[in-house]
Amino acid sequence: MSIRIKGLTKTYGQQHAVNNISFEVEEGEIVGFLGPNGAGKSTTMKIATGYLPATSGTVEVADFDVLQKPNEVRKNIGYLPEHNPLYLDMYVHEYLHFSGGVYGLSGKKLKERVKEVVQLCGLTREQNKLIGALSKGYRQRVGLAQALIHDPKVLILDEPTTGLDPNQIVEIRELIKSVSTNKTVLFSSHIMQEVQALCKRAVIIKKGELVADQEIEQLTNTSETFTISMELSSSSDLQVLHAMEEVLEIKQITEMEFLLKAKADIRKEIFKIAADNEIDLVGLRLEKGNMEEVFQRLTRD
Repeated sequence: MSIRIKGLTKTYGQQHAVNNISFEVEEGEIVGFLGPNGAGKSTTMKIATGYLPATSGTVEVADFDVLQKPNEVRKNIGYLPEHNPLYLDMYVHEYLHFSGGVYGLSGKKLKERVKEVVQLCGLTREQNKLIGALSKGYRQRVGLAQALIHDPKVLILDEPTTGLDPNQIVEIRELIKSVSTNKTVLFSSHIMQEVQALCKRAVIIKKGELVADQEIEQLTNTSETFTISMELSSSSDLQVLHAMEEVLEIKQITEMEFLLKAKADIRKEIFKIAADNEIDLVGLRLEKGNMEEVFQRLTRD
């Protein structure tokens, strides 16, 4: 088991940030760790990475106890915090060499590993730039590169797409997919489409307590609405779709991709309206379920 959390509790005075939660993540899994702001996600991740001590309970990473073998845990874990602390006055390649040195890499091995993660994370053209001169999307790529520099067995990613635009979100999502081969990934996100695209399973907490630990397909089987993925070939005015009675919401994912939330499966109606109103529709797909609705139902007060 790559991550094993049992009876984990973290208290601050009388307040329970995390209250007796238990779950496991198997080798090779990508698991979404979900919950509203203040639910205890970041606290749990910080405990799993050795940044915070637990009040009670145990956490094991790659079969090492975080409390008893913290250095072994750090050797096997890559961590991208929510706010991605970087040295903005360092060059990308300089920072990655520094990060690799912290993990004990040196010489030819360090040089080769920096080259590998630069290519893997799409940083070849940016590697000689100051980190402070990069866009938010490329800074996130640098953060992922430093988390991968020592080739860890486990990746813990806390809100890796926070503040990114739709195109950057897709880029980081594909990057996570590509680097997760043969690794265990636990990541938190507030973007439910991202969770459905990346994960087979989700762990959901509310006010520090576990409220769900199931496969995405099982969680979304109870959805009461329909989510339709829509792709266009050119920019179009979608006001006529917004006006449909069955349509609850339309969200833009990328420049030409949208997610439409509806009371029923209205794909036939959308095809007809698109044709009548010169909307350049090239793709329409019914998603399996609606994680947003599941999330709201399980975490609302």
